[in-house]
Amino acid sequence: MEIALITYLGELRTQAVHLQSQTRLITDAPLDNNGKGEAFSPTDLLGTSLGSCMLTIMGIVSSRSGIAIKGTEIRLTKIMGVNPRRVTEIQVEIFFPADYTEKEKNLLENAALTCPVAKSIHPEIRQVVHFNYKTQRP
Repeated sequence: MEIALITYLGELRTQAVHLQSQTRLITDAPLDNNGKGEAFSPTDLLGTSLGSCMLTIMGIVSSRSGIAIKGTEIRLTKIMGVNPRRVTEIQVEIFFPADYTEKEKNLLENAALTCPVAKSIHPEIRQVVHFNYKTQRP
């Protein structure tokens, strides 16, 4: 299924158009790789894709199970390696707006850890995930 048309705009910038919705997304090379850092970099999108997928699958599970997760936030950190330059680790901090039963926590955590993007990322890229419930939030 064709999903996007991506055009190189010059100066290390691309524009991707989602074909179904016509939504546009700009990427820019990061400052540490000769770019302007004015938009998500392609490697930023790898981490962002993981976080968005986790939230989406948790949303599906929570909807089926009657668990309210609206307002849940994820903060992502991407760690880059060298030789070759690549993402070596993605750190995911999930902050829930409430506390849940152990059964609910297990459902949500399993949903996040088994989302399609998490299962598609190469095993050499470490995924470090922390679940923080309202009672644990600073």
